[in-house]
Amino acid sequence: MRDDTSRLDDVGVGPHPLPWPDDDRLDAELLAVGDRRNVVDRYRYWRVDAIVADLDPVRHPFHVAIENWEHDFNIGTVVRNANAFLAEAVHIVGRRRWNRRGAMVTDRYQHVRHHPDVAALRSWADVEAIPVVGIDNLPGSIPIGEAALPERCVLLFGQEGPGLSAPARDAVAMVCSIPQFGSTRSINAGVASGIAMYEWIRRYGSAGVSGSAPP
Repeated sequence: MRDDTSRLDDVGVGPHPLPWPDDDRLDAELLAVGDRRNVVDRYRYWRVDAIVADLDPVRHPFHVAIENWEHDFNIGTVVRNANAFLAEAVHIVGRRRWNRRGAMVTDRYQHVRHHPDVAALRSWADVEAIPVVGIDNLPGSIPIGEAALPERCVLLFGQEGPGLSAPARDAVAMVCSIPQFGSTRSINAGVASGIAMYEWIRRYGSAGVSGSAPP
């Protein structure tokens, strides 16, 4: 754990020693001043578009969607989790604007799409032949560890507090719940999304890119 005296230049890497590598994926400014971004070592000094292009062929075939009716602060965390677990895309349902603070700039590396309502998300999913799976602790929901979770799917999360809206409940193919054992009624969407995505990775995912050697 880092304390309050930690300096930004303790994070990442400093300027690249000369001569610079001959690699058009690298960013000249980052090579000159250093790369303090929250990226794995493999992507040090890489341009953002080069990172996205490198991730795209290996993204996992699940999508994440979250309802955004009340400008939920959890959405940034959902996007950050989607980047960590290499989701194909994140879908914001409802308000187009969302609070990006929790994303910690990971939205630059993650495809984020917008749908004005649940009906539009469902129409998109039907065209793509991707089932929508709701994640909520509703009566009749199936514990996610026991559910027949499709490999290609959209994991849909509701708003903090009320959970999945009535239209969302009607639109999903099934609802999966996350078992809880304490006194609280629910966990927030940011935490729930991480658990659900990890369950998908546990069943279907790869080792990912973390730990790869830098260029």
